[in-house]
Amino acid sequence: MADQRIKGPASYFPSIEKTYGRPIAEWQALVRERLPAKHMDLVAMLKSDHGMGHGHANAIVAYTLAEQSDPERRDP
Repeated sequence: MADQRIKGPASYFPSIEKTYGRPIAEWQALVRERLPAKHMDLVAMLKSDHGMGHGHANAIVAYTLAEQSDPERRDP
């Protein structure tokens, strides 16, 4: 099972942490502070306020919102 690759939004997390210098938990906290909000409004906030690229912002928002609806999914 060690051969399994991370798929979906979480696959972006190592790159996000390296590029922006903050752990994923901090980015998720920023997203949660703005809830309830629309997905694309949260993406726009990460892009405009923090200079994040669209793909990275979308990955954080998608993962965080999915986690909100399924708390069992908490292990980025």
